[in-house]
Amino acid sequence: MDSLRVNGERLWRSLMDLARIGATPKGGVKRLALTDIDREGRDRFVAWARESGLETRVDAIGNIFAVRNGTQAGAPPVVMGSHLDSQPSGGKFDGAYGVLAGLEVVRTLNDAGVRTRAPLEVAAWTNEEGSRFTPTMMGSGVFIGAHPLEQVLAHKDLDGVSVQEALQRIGYAGTASTHEVGAYFEAHIEQGPVLEATKTTIGVVQGALGQRWFDVVVTGQDAHAGPTPMETRQDALVAASRLVVEVNRIATTFPDYARGTVGQMQVKPNSRNVVPGEVRMSTEFRSASDATLSSMVEEYRRVAKTIAAACRVSIEIREVVYFPPSHFAPELVAAVRDAASGLGLSHCDIVSGAGHDAVYLSRVAPTAMIFVPCEGGISHNEIESATQEDLAAGCNVLLHAVLARAGVASPQKEVSP
Repeated sequence: MDSLRVNGERLWRSLMDLARIGATPKGGVKRLALTDIDREGRDRFVAWARESGLETRVDAIGNIFAVRNGTQAGAPPVVMGSHLDSQPSGGKFDGAYGVLAGLEVVRTLNDAGVRTRAPLEVAAWTNEEGSRFTPTMMGSGVFIGAHPLEQVLAHKDLDGVSVQEALQRIGYAGTASTHEVGAYFEAHIEQGPVLEATKTTIGVVQGALGQRWFDVVVTGQDAHAGPTPMETRQDALVAASRLVVEVNRIATTFPDYARGTVGQMQVKPNSRNVVPGEVRMSTEFRSASDATLSSMVEEYRRVAKTIAAACRVSIEIREVVYFPPSHFAPELVAAVRDAASGLGLSHCDIVSGAGHDAVYLSRVAPTAMIFVPCEGGISHNEIESATQEDLAAGCNVLLHAVLARAGVASPQKEVSP
């Protein structure tokens, strides 16, 4: 098995074929979850899976599972996967690479006539991006029981269309039940600059940063910009601006891969000659340590009180998302590292700064991820790019890590599936 390699050209061709579905002018894709374009992408994947001899099943939240039987009756499957939906102006590799890398592993095993003891599955999870419907990582979250199915099915997009209505309309409201997962592997572009900057081909992912998201409302007093003295103002934007600076300070002074971001801000009344009376803004913190994450939030709340008093405003901070840090299974992480070493590929340990379906799967099954470089570290962008060589390398690591976990059946011991 050491000499077995995937067909990198076939993987690239499949990625480019899929990228034509929802293609955008700058070379990216727009495949919002549960739209007609998403249905086309799903249909293409299902057709390829069936051509490869896989049985496809769809569950009630629209997750697709393409199944290759193993020789060991009743063994839980080794699952490979990611997602097919994209951001409104997304790239052609985010998510799609993980799904099609899994498919390429199956195609390679078919070509070589290799049977595994454990079954294999390729999963395409529903609405990982969370662009059209909330929550993000919706399909995998429902699959592992983090979100009640009926509650999520009732969620609506901005046009008032529910998840259930959208699933039924595109024909992906399935009936397959939740099943045990023996192990989960997800291949993905890094979505960051580390691998490219260090000229490293494979990122051996240790886990994912924990995340805490907040909606913040700063309330002051609207006032005329001319007659209102500076010393009497209750300027919500001044207070919000100080908060932004503090978010950056906190993230740069705390350890454990700390991150801090203010990505949204709405100013009211948003008039050039009115002192702003209200600001609504987002804040998020990330860290590889839950204790550090908690300390960052405590510091944020402390400085918010100080700023509120100094600026004579009120600041309301409401938590809306909390993902604890994820730590992937040491034995699967070792399998990824061993595969990269065996293939002679440069590799390094790395932590994912973004959320992935693997974050949820790690709560119910041993999980690992494989990162490959993306140009400039750019993702969630139409110009997202990765090389055919790197994508094939990551897929080869996936192949050998999966074989190490699923086991190769000895021909004389094979039984009918």
